[in-house]
Amino acid sequence: MEKQGNPPPYTGPYNGPPGPQPGFQMPPQGMPQHDPQQTVIVTHTVAQVPVGPSPTSTTCPSCHAQIVTSVETETTTKTHLFALLLCLFGCCLCSCIPYCVDSCQAKTHYCPNCRAYIGRFEN
Repeated sequence: MEKQGNPPPYTGPYNGPPGPQPGFQMPPQGMPQHDPQQTVIVTHTVAQVPVGPSPTSTTCPSCHAQIVTSVETETTTKTHLFALLLCLFGCCLCSCIPYCVDSCQAKTHYCPNCRAYIGRFEN
């Protein structure tokens, strides 16, 4: 592979910065100038909706509809730990009980319209 050298230096005359293009008019004095390098940062914060173990009536922060949340139960680390403890104490047949008890599971609330996450309840 050949190594490329630097390009030849530019030897043309320098006439300063280029002037305005034909047809361009400067805005009158006192008028605000538009900055083409302006950056807009938009932040989105989600208000925490207090939820419980049962469906909650609220306004969806995503679609702004008045809804009653849909609730899905999920196993947590707490559920698995209770099942492991029951096995360690010799109740292997009872180790499935934490997976059936509501207090050992988390409830996750979603909007039924847009399926947006609303909140989570854990005992």
